[in-house]
Amino acid sequence: MAAETPEPEIKVTDRRRFTAEGEALDAAEEIERAPSAETEPEGPAPTLPPANFEFLVLSLRWQAEMQLGLYRRADDKPAPRDIDGARHSIDLLGVVQQKTRGNLSLEEQRLLDNSLTELRFRYLQAAEQSSQKP
Repeated sequence: MAAETPEPEIKVTDRRRFTAEGEALDAAEEIERAPSAETEPEGPAPTLPPANFEFLVLSLRWQAEMQLGLYRRADDKPAPRDIDGARHSIDLLGVVQQKTRGNLSLEEQRLLDNSLTELRFRYLQAAEQSSQKP
């Protein structure tokens, strides 16, 4: 049995200037029915950084740091920790280190080694704090 593919999401915006009965809409009703500025992006979309080894390492590092709760949320509350997820992200960086051994420039190797060392240390701290909480 073949897996069903999800239907693509379709967004319909009603821009008619009259009701279903054919009566003209006044200005207030047109404003209510107009799409809000929040749904339509303003200006050009931001450009993405180049896809390179440095960006890959920094992305996995940032993900692990987020999972370790090293960043605060916008409301200044501590971010929730995902110790298992952080361990997985750190292990992924370890796989990258193992599979790229001998094929990296000195700068790339230092970035990877330093990121792994720091993340492993922070993981141990976070795991210890989590085990001490009731």
